[in-house]
Amino acid sequence: MNKAIFHYHLFKNAGTSLDASFKENFQGEEWVTAEFPAQPARNRDMARQWVSENPQALCFSSHTAFLPPPEIPGRVILPVIFVRHPIDRIASAYSFEKKQGGNGFGAVLARNTSFSGYCESRLALGYDRQCRNFHVDRFASMFAPAFGSELDRALKAFDMLPFVGLVEEFDKSLQRLEDWLKTEGFEDIAIAPKEHNVSRDNKASLEEKLAALEEDMGSEMFARLLDENADDMKLYEKVKATYTE
Repeated sequence: MNKAIFHYHLFKNAGTSLDASFKENFQGEEWVTAEFPAQPARNRDMARQWVSENPQALCFSSHTAFLPPPEIPGRVILPVIFVRHPIDRIASAYSFEKKQGGNGFGAVLARNTSFSGYCESRLALGYDRQCRNFHVDRFASMFAPAFGSELDRALKAFDMLPFVGLVEEFDKSLQRLEDWLKTEGFEDIAIAPKEHNVSRDNKASLEEKLAALEEDMGSEMFARLLDENADDMKLYEKVKATYTE
């Protein structure tokens, strides 16, 4: 097949669950994963080379590959990416990093501070996007700065990408994704809902989780977190509208 799925596996956006479904549909080296450096040009060159060197692969997955999808002569790349409520995603990232071992910056920070302290510390680092408009940063990489502000480019990317899922509408997103992939030639694909790598109690509603976070960190810090993620909220609401209309 001359088509391949490229899963942009954003941290704590249900990507592990999605990859579990993809792995059930693709055998052996038909599903592959790799990570890339943060330098944009090198990142894209290496991702392009990776896809070129794996003609057997039907599904690629990466946490760190930058948009836009690699352009490979003779192959059509089908990008798949999910969005999540930005504050809930940050809380999930904190919970995950607090539980995991290792000496990475996020893990050490999470194990040694409260959620409020985790957010405050990461917001203090200008280059760190984990707690500040994380989705917009990743979506905006689809277009050069000449195309407008970071938010403008992120919204333009949303308009151009063929599939954007919503974690809060995960089952509906998977159905939409399955339907689309079938039209693209993956006639036998079956993406059943699965839960993997779930680091927080997800039985509570989003509203309940956000209320609990605000109570835990205090209204002032919660308001700051919302303010720092205002662009992400705009992107999130735009994606959400396509699932609730």
